Amino acid sequence: MTAAALGAFIVFEDEAGFSMTAARARTWGRRGQTPLVRVRGRSWRRYSIAALCCYRPGESSRLIYRPRRHRKYRGVGRNSFAWTDYRDLIVRAHIQLKAPIVLIWDNLNTHRAAGMRQYAADHDWLTIVQLPSYAPDLNPVEGVWSLLRRGPLANIAFTDDDRLERTLRRGLRHIQHRPHLIDGCLTGTGLQLTHDPTTPRRDQ
Repeated sequence: MTAAALGAFIVFEDEAGFSMTAARARTWGRRGQTPLVRVRGRSWRRYSIAALCCYRPGESSRLIYRPRRHRKYRGVGRNSFAWTDYRDLIVRAHIQLKAPIVLIWDNLNTHRAAGMRQYAADHDWLTIVQLPSYAPDLNPVEGVWSLLRRGPLANIAFTDDDRLERTLRRGLRHIQHRPHLIDGCLTGTGLQLTHDPTTPRRDQ
């Protein structure tokens, strides 16, 4: 059964963590003077984001995401995404896209949890495909992280985690409103959408 036959969106998922430490990127500086970014010590406070890049031929590409703020104290509660968090994100995407989903993601243990597998088996609008091991180059969501780190997060030392959150949300909204950037992330993988296989194929 193909994505085209289902009328489904092909949806790639990935997650990444962002800290208050500056992400280094190329910038301008005076000749002979190396630009410096001053950091007020290391901070363990972080944000995690799970994101979906959603594609269907003839439709504008979409970016849907779920942020998670790490708790302020180590060892208190869970900081990583549970399988139920991924399920809720996918359900949200299904509601927004109003179409079946062919979900493509990596082999993270949480992705392969029994509860997640059972949920997919119980809902015919959801088909899950695993990416090969160690193949981040096949996932366009990696391009979203690159856009953030080379753009709004570049060379900034955040003074508090609220500012980090605001910057992340502003950067993600910028990408959401520009489908050509999401398309460019797919192009960067060397994959293309076709009407034949369930999953995209890499150009030869």
